[in-house]
Amino acid sequence: MTGSNFFEAMFVSSPTVPTKVSSRTLRAAIEDALMTYTRVNLETVLAEELRLPWPHTDRQPSDSLYTKRDVIQAYTEGWDLSRLAGLARRIVTELDLTDAVLADLTALLAEYDRGGGVGTPAKNLIFAANGPKPELVLRDAVNNDIEIVRNSEYCLIYDQSIPADGLTFRHLIDWWRDRQRFDADVATRDVALDLHDRLRSSLANNPAELRVFDVYSKRYQGEQFDIPALIPQVYLHFDPATQHARRSAGESGSPLARQRMDFLILFSSRHRVVLEVDGKQHYARGDIASPALYSEMVAEDRRLRLAGYEVYRFGGAELVASSANDMLADFFTQLADRMR
Repeated sequence: MTGSNFFEAMFVSSPTVPTKVSSRTLRAAIEDALMTYTRVNLETVLAEELRLPWPHTDRQPSDSLYTKRDVIQAYTEGWDLSRLAGLARRIVTELDLTDAVLADLTALLAEYDRGGGVGTPAKNLIFAANGPKPELVLRDAVNNDIEIVRNSEYCLIYDQSIPADGLTFRHLIDWWRDRQRFDADVATRDVALDLHDRLRSSLANNPAELRVFDVYSKRYQGEQFDIPALIPQVYLHFDPATQHARRSAGESGSPLARQRMDFLILFSSRHRVVLEVDGKQHYARGDIASPALYSEMVAEDRRLRLAGYEVYRFGGAELVASSANDMLADFFTQLADRMR
């Protein structure tokens, strides 16, 4: 091969990677990757492996009038950038496609992710404890396998992989149906209500946290379950000693601040939002302001942000005001828009 022909071949075989991430460029890269499947395999991948819902009742993806590209576009019609990014992430992580086929998609996702996010996938989700805190052991420290050895009956453990495109309320409903062994003929709405009640019970009688949970839950009305779930009381750290035991041993407190997050939303496997409700126990001892407590709180916020989490705080006083419902509803709408 001559020098001229070598360079021509190199430029022809190298993928042209778009540098601008938009719904247009991401959609095109998704289509190009999926178009490598045969028509029959494409229908199986979309329906069974990616489990995408078919949006049309008057026609089916097997319709002979559809091209392969038509099928892909019909499945993703009207999707915004964040939802397309979630699908792209699933294609890259879950499907058996070559690096060459995925080159454009991988490059676009890398550019999309430059805006932030957690670099490692979530593995353990322990949440909604409505009794004594669970006691954990590292069953396999090499693989970070955690086992709850006591009080597991008071908490929930999501034991499935966190989807690349985020953990929706529908994902939790499907998991809850299997966990509680609901009959197949039990309506999805009834399973959702049962799960809602169990999650809500973990907030005890905290009026501020209950208000956050209840306002967000209204977003599920009309069975709008394909939105990110608001997950209450999520364990972030584990300290095997109680605060009382540490004080008895002459220690000032736990070396792990904020063992439990008030709320967590997983918009994707990388994009995680923490919501914290601040009663005065976060910044005062009794009725006396405590600079030490406040310093611990903001230090932990910095650590979480540097790890890629987004942290939003609400003052307890603003959550018991008469305008709290409207304020929260507006916040959640703006947050969803921002994460798109």
